[in-house]
Amino acid sequence: MRRMMTTWQVAIPWLLMILGPRPTPSLAAEPPRHTFTIGGDDFLLDGRRFQIRCGEVHAPRVPREYWRHRLQMVKAMGLNTVCAYLFWNLHEPRPGEFQWSGQADAAEFCRIAQEVGLWVLLRPGPYACAEWEMGGLPWWLLREDDIALRTRDPRFLSAASRYLKEVGRVLGPLQVTKGGPILMVQVENEYGFLGKDAEYMGAIRGALIEAGFDVPLFACNPPGQLRDGYRADLFPVVNFGSDPAGGFRALRQILPKGPLMCGEFYPGWFDTWGAPHHRGDTARYLADLDFMLRTGGSFSIYMAHGGTTFGLWSGADRPFKPDTSSYDYDAPITEAGWPTDKFRATRDLMAKYLLPGESIPEPPARNPVIAIPTVKVTEYAPLLANLPAPVEDATPRTMEHYDQGYGAILYRASLPTGSPAAIEAAAVHDFGYVSLDGRRVGVLDRRGNRFRLGLPERKEPAVLDILVEPMGRVNFGAEVHDRKGILGPVRLLASGAPAIELNGWKVYRLPLDGAMLGSLRYVPAPESARGVGPAFWRASLEIATPGDTFLDLRPWGKGVAWVNGHCLGRFWNIGPTQTMYVPGPWLKSGRNEVVILDYLGPERPTVASLSEPILDQLRPELDFARGRRPAVKLALEGRRPVREGQFSSGTAPQDIRFSEPREGRFFCIESIDAHDGKSFAAIAELSLLDPAGTPIRQDGWRIAFADSEEQSREDGSAENAIDGQAASFWHTEWSDKQPVHPHRLAIDLGRSMPIAGFRYLPRPGDGNVGGRIKGYRVYVDDGLIAP
Repeated sequence: MRRMMTTWQVAIPWLLMILGPRPTPSLAAEPPRHTFTIGGDDFLLDGRRFQIRCGEVHAPRVPREYWRHRLQMVKAMGLNTVCAYLFWNLHEPRPGEFQWSGQADAAEFCRIAQEVGLWVLLRPGPYACAEWEMGGLPWWLLREDDIALRTRDPRFLSAASRYLKEVGRVLGPLQVTKGGPILMVQVENEYGFLGKDAEYMGAIRGALIEAGFDVPLFACNPPGQLRDGYRADLFPVVNFGSDPAGGFRALRQILPKGPLMCGEFYPGWFDTWGAPHHRGDTARYLADLDFMLRTGGSFSIYMAHGGTTFGLWSGADRPFKPDTSSYDYDAPITEAGWPTDKFRATRDLMAKYLLPGESIPEPPARNPVIAIPTVKVTEYAPLLANLPAPVEDATPRTMEHYDQGYGAILYRASLPTGSPAAIEAAAVHDFGYVSLDGRRVGVLDRRGNRFRLGLPERKEPAVLDILVEPMGRVNFGAEVHDRKGILGPVRLLASGAPAIELNGWKVYRLPLDGAMLGSLRYVPAPESARGVGPAFWRASLEIATPGDTFLDLRPWGKGVAWVNGHCLGRFWNIGPTQTMYVPGPWLKSGRNEVVILDYLGPERPTVASLSEPILDQLRPELDFARGRRPAVKLALEGRRPVREGQFSSGTAPQDIRFSEPREGRFFCIESIDAHDGKSFAAIAELSLLDPAGTPIRQDGWRIAFADSEEQSREDGSAENAIDGQAASFWHTEWSDKQPVHPHRLAIDLGRSMPIAGFRYLPRPGDGNVGGRIKGYRVYVDDGLIAP
């Protein structure tokens, strides 16, 4: 048996270090029913060894009516703890206005967890990530033009401290020290990916203590960022999706004594529009889980149940890759709460490692499922016929400037007569549907920085409309400073004439909220939807007995859907998601209303639902971008690399410095061979370094060229190499073809800048994974890419 030090010897010093001094409790206060401390080898619950077997579930991603069902599923998987994020923007939609009811009733979620027999790890932020809009940060922070988010900027810290004080008021009474289920509270989230300021982490820690949290406080980071922002008074845990032995070795370097824990262990991954549905490697997942259980490590499975990002809360990965509303995550419990083979295998594994006195209950029954036959849509409300009163402005500005957080926004200006020309915006976040006199002429698309569009001849003055659809603010990295709408001026470009900045705009705010939906004026729908333009379509569904179902959006284009006033999220016919989960409690016997906002227009205006979801059907031919990247030529002939050499083997990040900074708009890395001798190349992450050795912000970056990428059997997209996520990676094609080295990946930085080196993060995993680059060459120049 493992020798344990006494609670007095170990747990009390740990608490003093992690929590700091605490106020003396009132003599009249009720004594806690349990104690939770951090020992020299283990977590200690009531003085006994406690291995945290945790799974992440986000209350807002689960219908409130199903919270108990999903938590019972977590318990039946063999877990003893649930990890719960709070999203600041959900709980404080306007400064000082707090929301804790309905889907935002985090206290009730924790109480149900306790009733089910689960402990709780609370992750209140202020920053979460989680593929949630702006990483959980509220949009209204961006009304301050120069605010520095997740820093000691007094404006940010003041707002964050106010929010955390409110979190303490609502959830503080549910700490284990007060008889509740909350064992530990996380400070910030993966801060090492962003910065190194330990004083900032200390300020957030102090705000939580001031808010009344007296349980252990912890911080999480991936293996390569554990030292960034590290503080000895925060208990460190490590996040990884594979190779637990390597992850725990890295953690031991800053935690010589104490229990080892993985704060996020990934059984799958999230999906982005236009990329294949992610599926985790179940055999590897189980082997890694068994290693942690066998060696006494604690963990939280992210996600045990992913659920659905209802409403307009889905975020965007970087470089701009909007996330799907389905957050299935290939988790052990599906989006609709069904057990999977992964669930059953996890349950069997957990049964081998139960603590004394523990048992695993049977899972609850699956909720009923229905399918609804096809119904023709008979009413619609053209968007342009349902505009509110405009705001007039000399130049178009962001949504935040107009005090708008979500929805869509329409910018309207007048164009003079003239020959064929083009318009060019400084930037559009995220999609700009451009029309002249109500007739669409094209789409401005942030994915490829396509902000210029040709216009036809105008024999009469014309009305220019740019309807901007935001797709969720970036939720990761410095790019969470993600303002929406039109950024900067819009110019009219005519051949042989100087550019003209367009002035005199009317701006229509379209929040897509309940008030706007209730004000729509519907008329009979046309027989054909061809050329209709952006519109709301309304259908009635007669249902005898409600049940869970999946709205079939394959006949539709791109937009947002509601059922009985509940916003299901976003849809897009390019996939991979082709259905939207509709919880049974949101339906009723009799008439049910479905409203679909389609920016592109449907192939046919019909509504139906299925009894099974479609999560992995890509239809790239329907993408209006006609390909994710413009066709270009990589011009390396005759160029000398700025650096060539060999990477070390293993998973550790490697910093490569140039002999002197080089100026250029394009960065290209060329893989000459791989450590395993095979034909593949893979990169988890590339960061470029400025002359001070600091990673350069990636605003406006995009992949300009990739000679090969796997897009069929897994998401090996080249964009994964610059998304900031250590668990995702670019991988050259392997399912249909296996092209040989050299492999090349080029990044367009958007403008020329000095580059002094780069940081290479190899593909994660144990020593058996392939594609880790050995020999490389690197090029930096303004002329590497030609049309």
